[in-house]
Amino acid sequence: MQTIEEKLLEHKQSLNVVQAPAELESRLRNALEHVPAKKKNMSRPMTWIASSAAALLLIIGTYQYPAFAYYGSKLLNTTDLYSLSFSEVADQGYGQTVNKSKTLDDGTVITIDGVIADENALLMYYTVGRHAGSVYNDHGSYRYGVDGLHGFMTNSDWKEGGGNPSEDETQFEGVYKFEPVSPFARTLTVTFYEWLDNGERASYPISFDFEANKAMKSMIKEDISKSVPVDEGTVHYDSITASPTSTIVKGHYDMDEKGYPRFMGNTKLYVNGTEMKPRRMQSSDDSKKDILGFELEFDVLPTDKIKTIELVLEDFPGYQKVEEPISLASPSDQSIKIGDEKVWIRSVTKTDAGYDIVIARKQFTFLETDNLSVQAGDIVVPVSSISSSRPWDLKNGNILWEQTYSFNITEKPERLLLDGFDYIKTYDKTISIPVGQ
Repeated sequence: MQTIEEKLLEHKQSLNVVQAPAELESRLRNALEHVPAKKKNMSRPMTWIASSAAALLLIIGTYQYPAFAYYGSKLLNTTDLYSLSFSEVADQGYGQTVNKSKTLDDGTVITIDGVIADENALLMYYTVGRHAGSVYNDHGSYRYGVDGLHGFMTNSDWKEGGGNPSEDETQFEGVYKFEPVSPFARTLTVTFYEWLDNGERASYPISFDFEANKAMKSMIKEDISKSVPVDEGTVHYDSITASPTSTIVKGHYDMDEKGYPRFMGNTKLYVNGTEMKPRRMQSSDDSKKDILGFELEFDVLPTDKIKTIELVLEDFPGYQKVEEPISLASPSDQSIKIGDEKVWIRSVTKTDAGYDIVIARKQFTFLETDNLSVQAGDIVVPVSSISSSRPWDLKNGNILWEQTYSFNITEKPERLLLDGFDYIKTYDKTISIPVGQ
């Protein structure tokens, strides 16, 4: 049977890339500090306790994916991963060096320099070195690309990518971001492609060993399970996962009218009081569970010393019911306030068919038109046609949108009858996310 010391020696290389999270270290230290003082001849049991703690770290570090990496990370405190070359990342002790290349028929060399993986994504750093006598920009930025990344239980599409040519334009250094890969994959294959001069496309798969113990564990992974009621339903925030590649908030909608809202609204993320830069938002429905999901991605957290995390639903589609008729007696460019929103009755004009009314509103304000009508005395006439939207430039940096509403009525209309309108409503609702200690 192997002793603990033998196991530690056997797994020394794995432990070299594993760092214990700060909170685990403090808990162990606190536990040891509360052990009653012993006589000097009790040093052997204390050595056993220390060895057991090391063995615990060994087991966790070896078998939990991804490993305890980057807690207290210098990298996350100072630099966005996307702005670094892989050599700069590797110099700080992060990521897995790959250094696998494929040489094309014309002498161009495509190299996978290294990868960084976590529960949110996999970042692949690569280099395209053009053959002698040729520069990268000879054939434009789209000559080379990537189809996807494959492996055991892994079929990941790329989500975004970018990079820059070198100063002499003989090579290109870039990074692709893929969907997360399976922690059980041992070999990954990335398929590059090239658009040839004859218009055909050639594919170049490059396979490399994937070392999961060099990937990075999420800094924060919390269930939120909180919601914000809105005018026509509820916005649920389900979870947050923060990692060295990104911060992702997942949630779902429960709307009165089945289906996605017209707009996703704006959710802001604050960490220690600082707003995180948003990267993207997208829907992520689960047809099997009939869930209308969404996913919000933010920038990498700037620090590992997280004290507070807050989500703020800044705005979201709202509905304003119009209780009273709107007077058409004095059309002008002055606004009419209804609830928290405004509309403008710009003109009421006689036409051969009846009357045209020009109504202006903000870009994302939409009048409910099912029962839109005008009234003259006891006569009520519904709208007959509505023009396309057109901009109304206020010449002060603001642009509104106006439409012409036509009514087949002989008498001049006195009132506009409107049930309500959809608009972007300010909510400013804050959700505090508990941070694990």
